[in-house]
Amino acid sequence: MLPLKEKDKAIIQKLLSAGCCARCVLRFCCVTIQAAYRQAQHETLEELKAFITEKESNIVQDSTSQTSTYEHNKSQDAALSETVEDPPRKRAKLVPTQTVQSEPGSAAVVTLRNVESHVCVACLGILQDLCGPDQAVKIAETVKAQNYEFDTMVLSVSLPAQLCVREHSCWLHVKKEVREKGLVLDKDDVIQVKEAFKWVMQGLVTKELGSVAVVSKSPFEVGVEFTHPETESDCHFLAKSCPDCFKPTKNKQSVFTRMAVVKALEKISDARFLQHYPSPPLEPSSSCTPRDIQCLHMSVFIAGRYNKFCRSLPQTPWVIDGERRMESSVEELIAAPILSAFRADGFNFSSSGREDVDVRTLGNGRPFAMELLNPHRSRFSKVETKQLQETINESSDKVRVRDLQIVTREAMNRMKVGEEEKTKTYTALVWTQKAIEKEDITFINDIKDLTLDQKTPLRVLHRRTLAIRQRVIHSMNARYKDSHHFYLGLKTQAGTYIKEFVHGDFGRTKPNLCQLLKTDADILELDVESVDVDWPPPIPE
Repeated sequence: MLPLKEKDKAIIQKLLSAGCCARCVLRFCCVTIQAAYRQAQHETLEELKAFITEKESNIVQDSTSQTSTYEHNKSQDAALSETVEDPPRKRAKLVPTQTVQSEPGSAAVVTLRNVESHVCVACLGILQDLCGPDQAVKIAETVKAQNYEFDTMVLSVSLPAQLCVREHSCWLHVKKEVREKGLVLDKDDVIQVKEAFKWVMQGLVTKELGSVAVVSKSPFEVGVEFTHPETESDCHFLAKSCPDCFKPTKNKQSVFTRMAVVKALEKISDARFLQHYPSPPLEPSSSCTPRDIQCLHMSVFIAGRYNKFCRSLPQTPWVIDGERRMESSVEELIAAPILSAFRADGFNFSSSGREDVDVRTLGNGRPFAMELLNPHRSRFSKVETKQLQETINESSDKVRVRDLQIVTREAMNRMKVGEEEKTKTYTALVWTQKAIEKEDITFINDIKDLTLDQKTPLRVLHRRTLAIRQRVIHSMNARYKDSHHFYLGLKTQAGTYIKEFVHGDFGRTKPNLCQLLKTDADILELDVESVDVDWPPPIPE
């Protein structure tokens, strides 16, 4: 027997007569026992009809008897419930109670329609034929076909916005009946369509997928979207009554989003609503249409350090005016094996700074991280990650990766936090017009904590804002090569433009090496020796 009370009788009568399905009737009766929704529709309908035709003396039930009558159904779900986590119940947002004119004869027993053969006016068929074993099979087949690796999954449901309007209309239809009987029925306790759908479907999907748990939180999500073109105009009257709630946005095809409709329903009065929309809603001629089932895995983040040994390799693909200038890039050489291993749809690459195309990165390398979009595989052991690192290193002699590891989204931020306060070490081969003297070497070695004013270099002005940035060179050391060449070692604040410090960039960097040595100078080769960011943590060889 369904867990119903005497106060539910009037609600059941009015909703069945209005064309609501059996599960929607349970929703408005605030039935929270999930087994009630998992019961076959026709069985629930028969119980509802029997309930409202019983004599009053036989239908008064206390809360203890209601629960006990459903113990049998609950026990059948017990084994399934061990692997299925119920989603937290969200409350339907409906308009605060206001006076509604009563319908003639509303207190009398209403003639019931054959709701089994009609599309529900409240859920538009979602809790009828679209909520059962057939739909579970479709979901499972889609998931299996896309070959994801996962232990748990979230079942998400996207519903047409007009369901909010129809639910509000049904609420107004029963509200006065409830109030006249002096009953307490909190509108926020009406079970949402989305919630009832999940209660029915999650166990069925679990069974079809071989006991994979459908839970409330998981990195793997399977989305089911429903549309109903026939009733899209249900929301249109709200735009005139509450124009502030409906504003165009770039990413939305329609202004009638679910959130906008809910917001409008919170503002509109009952009387104004009823002027523009029938209560109960009109019966649709067809059920909702389920769109393609979408599978999406949360991003996986992988990090490490890379060395670059080539002076003709950009960090990212180099494209000018639609024409590619270099054959490959650091990003592509690293990303290709990783994308293949994780079977991801795409990626976002970031690093702690960047080197020019003709600059090598040596020492312990430059920290980098990749966000892998919708990976079909997400779990890698330490041994497998080590093998992936070796695959990258064997694929090219231009780059090498170390300390490769899977990290969290939060850990990614550590690479960027305080980036400009970190230090970097460089070695540059410098040419000077005048001959280098021993005094010049000594002079350079004695310079400490030199503050530079660097106007945005001409070579990057097309992509960086024009500004003067202060940077610090903490120390320098010079090593003589020949009379017009020397090696210059620098330890600098991150973000310092080394080439511009050497040649001056037409006076845009002050002071510069040309001013300090009182001669023209230029940089011939530059290497990054270290990037002093203590992330990601080193992995022992």
